[in-house]
Amino acid sequence: MAISLYDISVSTYLQVLGGVAGVLAKGAEYAAEHDLDLPEIVETRLQPDMLPFRFQIISVAHHSLGAIEGIRQGVFQPPPSMPDLDYAGLQGLVDNAITKLKDTPREEIDALEGSSVTFRMGKVEIPFTTENFIMSFSLPNLLFHATTTYDILRMAGVPLGKLDFLGEMRVGA
Repeated sequence: MAISLYDISVSTYLQVLGGVAGVLAKGAEYAAEHDLDLPEIVETRLQPDMLPFRFQIISVAHHSLGAIEGIRQGVFQPPPSMPDLDYAGLQGLVDNAITKLKDTPREEIDALEGSSVTFRMGKVEIPFTTENFIMSFSLPNLLFHATTTYDILRMAGVPLGKLDFLGEMRVGA
């Protein structure tokens, strides 16, 4: 059986977003129990030259729901701005992406197979097929930002494990 464009994109995005939503929920619960400063977490960076936690979550939403919007339009660009969201607002951003992706019709996404998507950033333009955009650009970026989200919360003491990161796996025969 061949794997569909929907399976490599929307299904995978939903799994990663579900994991991130769970990690964020554990972070909020831990913060309430251990007096962890969530506004400080929102601005935490793993290293001074890296972008903050807030950017990681915004990027998770952008490289999932935003990627689907990009393949629909044939153009994917960085978000126009980085909204100043608090922790609860970031959780809402992830929840919104999950809701909208769950409403995305399989047939619509599968019909985009073989289409063109251009990544634009300033004067840089990189042409992709839809499949290559998802597999070599969108998914690696999504996983990078989801991992960085996990790492920042783990560094802050939140008791997370690999199963938290994985989210709901697609199991069965």
